[in-house]
Amino acid sequence: MKKKYGRIIISGIIVTVSIAVGSILNTPADGAGTTPGTTDDPVVTKSYVDQQIQQALNGGSGENTNPTNPTQPSQGADEVKNVALKPGKILIADAGTEFIVRSGNAVIYTEVSSGVADLTDGKDLLNGQAAPKNHLLSFPREGRGIQVKEGQTSNLIVMVRGGFTIK
Repeated sequence: MKKKYGRIIISGIIVTVSIAVGSILNTPADGAGTTPGTTDDPVVTKSYVDQQIQQALNGGSGENTNPTNPTQPSQGADEVKNVALKPGKILIADAGTEFIVRSGNAVIYTEVSSGVADLTDGKDLLNGQAAPKNHLLSFPREGRGIQVKEGQTSNLIVMVRGGFTIK
């Protein structure tokens, strides 16, 4: 009979140790039980992450550190920038940039025979042609842009998505 009680006691010890080890191994990792969006587990937006990456790439200043092209703004690909263009200046687009003339009279500037795509009307605008207000203009290659129409004394206001220079 002693053997029977010995087996029961050993079985009880094994079960107790197994339960203890199982509960130690079953503890959640730090932060696993937190609610998303709290101070213990913050949620960040893509724009915040993009901003932090841009600041890290620019040495933490958040400004454009390109000394060869100081007129080109630091911006994301989808960011829209309002630009005031003075008479006598030319707004030159990088390849793939889009403009919308909001106020003032603008004309297309190109050094080649092909022009700029007016996506609103579905036609090509050539050098010297008027750039219509509130039309989406697409610049397929560098070296094309817009300028203030000759004789106009006020600035152009242009919405720009993409890279550009002012010369």
